[in-house]
Amino acid sequence: MQAWLRISLLLWVFGFFREFRPSEPFVTEYLSGPWHNITAEQVNKEIYPFGTYAVLAQLAVIFLITDILRYKPIIILSACTGIILFAILLWTNLIWELQIGQVFYGTFMATEVAYYTYIYAKVDKERYQIVTGHTRSAILCGKFLGGVFAQVFVSTELMDYKDLHYVSFGSQIISLCIALLLPPVRKSLYFYTDSGSELLDVTAKNNAEDQNVQTEVPPTKGTISVSTSVSNGISTMSPRFSWTRAYELLINHIVSAYTNRTVIRWSFWWALATCGQVQVICYVQFLWKDIEPSNESFYNGGVEAIVTLLGAGSAMLAGIAKTSHHKKWHMWILTVCSLFMGVFTIVSSLTNSVWIAYVMYILFGVFYFFIITTASAIVAENLSEDSFGLIFGINTLVALVLQTILTVVVVTDAGFGLQPREQFFVYGCYFIVLAIMYFGAVIIRFILNKLQCCDNGNSAIQE
Repeated sequence: MQAWLRISLLLWVFGFFREFRPSEPFVTEYLSGPWHNITAEQVNKEIYPFGTYAVLAQLAVIFLITDILRYKPIIILSACTGIILFAILLWTNLIWELQIGQVFYGTFMATEVAYYTYIYAKVDKERYQIVTGHTRSAILCGKFLGGVFAQVFVSTELMDYKDLHYVSFGSQIISLCIALLLPPVRKSLYFYTDSGSELLDVTAKNNAEDQNVQTEVPPTKGTISVSTSVSNGISTMSPRFSWTRAYELLINHIVSAYTNRTVIRWSFWWALATCGQVQVICYVQFLWKDIEPSNESFYNGGVEAIVTLLGAGSAMLAGIAKTSHHKKWHMWILTVCSLFMGVFTIVSSLTNSVWIAYVMYILFGVFYFFIITTASAIVAENLSEDSFGLIFGINTLVALVLQTILTVVVVTDAGFGLQPREQFFVYGCYFIVLAIMYFGAVIIRFILNKLQCCDNGNSAIQE
């Protein structure tokens, strides 16, 4: 087996066990159940918000440390924090202890960046697409099978909600063992680059012919063109640490991306939609419990499994349809998808049937995965080489800032402290406002185009 494939499959196994957490669909029921002397309202307003704050506080720092430490130590840290998180959920009972657990949850989620970027430092660029598929499929497989596992064992009463947490705890231990087997990374994107590169990392290929190869990166806006000589396909200089090079490259990538109007438009939607989507995912179990308290959200696992499966299908459909290539429909896609996502969320907040709420959540997920895949493709197509992780990290950071504000205003007692139904009505209105904003942009663009056509017509007549 080729080295790159062995590493990719090893990382796939790590990603699968990291995401195989069958306890997640029932974590709200577990925390507010007989195992803890805590009410669902306390979990909603006093525990979960700490997770949002913790992810926001750590994301930017973790991103930079990941590059400085060259990925593997952060992947190991991710597995360790997962073990600590589930240990706290299993063997603590007090609110302040569970709030500390949410701090580790923040670290667990923030360190996910290392999982997604590690493989790019270990394989050649021509293999990026296939290894990206591996990492994404591991996440989807872990979530899907975790949901199926939870639903089957809860429905058959072979396990209760606490037993599911033991399984998640064991899965994190396995992921730590796999993380320790991953090979270390020699260089990183920003802080450790080949000495022959001034600002851009030009990757040497070990299977190059026995001759000097001149590799040149064409200049793009906001970047500097460099060339490096590689003898026998192997760089003769080892990567070295440089604060200056990292700073210059970070600034160049940021300026290059956010001076592009297409990147700005889709990044704006990415941040706002991700904020709303994460908020819906985090608090939807409270809504289901509020709609039908006696049911104890018995089918949460099956619903999460279906969302994952259909979401993956809608993402594939977005890729096949190549919606990113139909530029004239971009604003309409954003408008329509945002509108439907808002309607689904509002219906969920008003219905008295948990089954209708389940269906609305599934449809919400399908539309979100479709549009977020389209947004990812469009933004990636307009970015300079290697800046994908940085720009999406910034977009995610903006989304978390917005989510934190939304959490404080809507969920906590420091704001309005709304009940689950009221919260989801607000989230639905949030997406409808997004739809109205983009519809307004469509109308304004249409008017401006008409005025421009009229001006051009008048100029032609005068000539």
